[in-house]
Amino acid sequence: MSGTDDDEVDLGISLEAVATIVDHARVLQGKEEGDAAQLSEDHNSEAALLQEDPEDLTEETLRAFIAELNEDEQASLIALTWVGRGDYGPDEWDEARALAAERNEGGDPADYLLAMDNLGDLLAEGVAAFGLSIEDIER
Repeated sequence: MSGTDDDEVDLGISLEAVATIVDHARVLQGKEEGDAAQLSEDHNSEAALLQEDPEDLTEETLRAFIAELNEDEQASLIALTWVGRGDYGPDEWDEARALAAERNEGGDPADYLLAMDNLGDLLAEGVAAFGLSIEDIER
């Protein structure tokens, strides 16, 4: 029997923070999806205007939120996406976090994370792999 009495594994980041990032990422990716066809048809469409806006507050807000996390939380976030993608299992969490911390050194975690397709879903899947859910978290 593994010691899961202490509220499972320590993810190193609060579920509230993960839920906030998932919500932001899903909004961002929802806005991007399906826009390519609209963009080619109408450069003045709402989708085109949203994509061309350099002051995209949602992405900036998400980048700022990720930047404000400490290095351990950023590494946990990266590792959660890897677990969600199936690169690591919950039993390899310590290894995934260690590699994520190395990967994060000198890099921009927001750039790395926002370049991932379905970031919100990957994070939600990563949390779910530990038997946790962000759907019930107060935002």
